Amino acid sequence: MPAPIHVVFRAGQTGPWRIESVEEIRGPGLAKAPRLEIAEGSHLPGTGNSAWTLRGVTSNLRYTNRDELLSLESKQEGLGRVQATCAALIPIRKSETWWNLAQDERRSIFEAQSRHIAIGSLYLPAIARRLHHSRDLGEPFDFLTWFEFSPEHGSAFGRMLDELRATEEWKYVEREVEIRLARSA
Repeated sequence: MPAPIHVVFRAGQTGPWRIESVEEIRGPGLAKAPRLEIAEGSHLPGTGNSAWTLRGVTSNLRYTNRDELLSLESKQEGLGRVQATCAALIPIRKSETWWNLAQDERRSIFEAQSRHIAIGSLYLPAIARRLHHSRDLGEPFDFLTWFEFSPEHGSAFGRMLDELRATEEWKYVEREVEIRLARSA
């Protein structure tokens, strides 16, 4: 597994991503801002003059078995593709009921019942994604999921979200915000 990457998502007046919308899916939303800046590394800048700042770290995929991991790696394309000018940042917080379940119980809900990995795999390689864990950092969300895709895959991205939000797993989501973005030229 590669070394963890510390990431800061900062909404404010600067950054290469134009924030097109901030939608409250469940629970409180986030303040609106015109731009999003993303910084990676161990020496990250402070929050500065931002509308909001979210921090996360990449980590091992906690609910993925070896076969699923190999399948995802064979299909997934990297972030930063030139044609992927659309993005979404989706911060999610799950309920304490979720976190009080044993690891095998969460895995069962995540994949056996909800088919989270199977659903996401249907949209690869068109939609690239990277998961950032935030719960152990004391952040207001448990996960920050970053997606990138080209404009012609926007409706597919919407279908994927609809499918995931209709699953058993999403009954445990108590806060979710959908932030849609476009990369500036």
